[in-house]
Amino acid sequence: MGDPKYPRKVWRKPKRPLNYELKMEELETLGTFGLRTKRELWKAHTELSRVRHQARSLLALRQEVRAEKEPILMKSLARIGLVSGDATLDDVLNLNAKDLLSRRLQTIVSKKLGFKTPYQARQAVIHGHIMIGERKVNIPSYTVTIEEEDSVRFTPESKIPEMLEKTKKEEPKVEATEEEATEAPATEAPATEAPATEAPATEAPATEDVKDKSSSTE
Repeated sequence: MGDPKYPRKVWRKPKRPLNYELKMEELETLGTFGLRTKRELWKAHTELSRVRHQARSLLALRQEVRAEKEPILMKSLARIGLVSGDATLDDVLNLNAKDLLSRRLQTIVSKKLGFKTPYQARQAVIHGHIMIGERKVNIPSYTVTIEEEDSVRFTPESKIPEMLEKTKKEEPKVEATEEEATEAPATEAPATEAPATEAPATEAPATEDVKDKSSSTE
């Protein structure tokens, strides 16, 4: 267990944190899953490395010992929806950080309850608008199991469902006004170009007067 004063570190920084491709990939993942800081992503990578280390350790054991310990690992991963019931250790080695992040309560709420962005779902979770079964859960990083996934819902006193319905009804009106705004300048464009075509016509008499004066002087 260890000394409670010195808890085990649950995340590790990448070896090359200033790599451009790595930074762009991390920022894309942060925006996709609505993570607050990169530390939440590093926690997922650390947990994934721990699981894959267990899988590699089982592959190195004798067949008798592996047959005894492998179902324990596979059952725990299938319980949280990372692998299927008939998965093998090779499937565990093929997991990535996005598979872990997709089982977060924030991601499940964003997909199931109709939020536009994962950041809205995160705010709803933190402020206590989400329930799992009969208990409130305000931890966005909570790992939802397969059995709990169907029981994720809003609290009875939450007004967020009404707000989401109002926004859905107002969306067509907003789209119609945006289309009218984009079409308006196109109809007015010929009116602004008309004076430019008439400009040469006003300069024509001036040239004729000059020719008449030159002929009279001769």
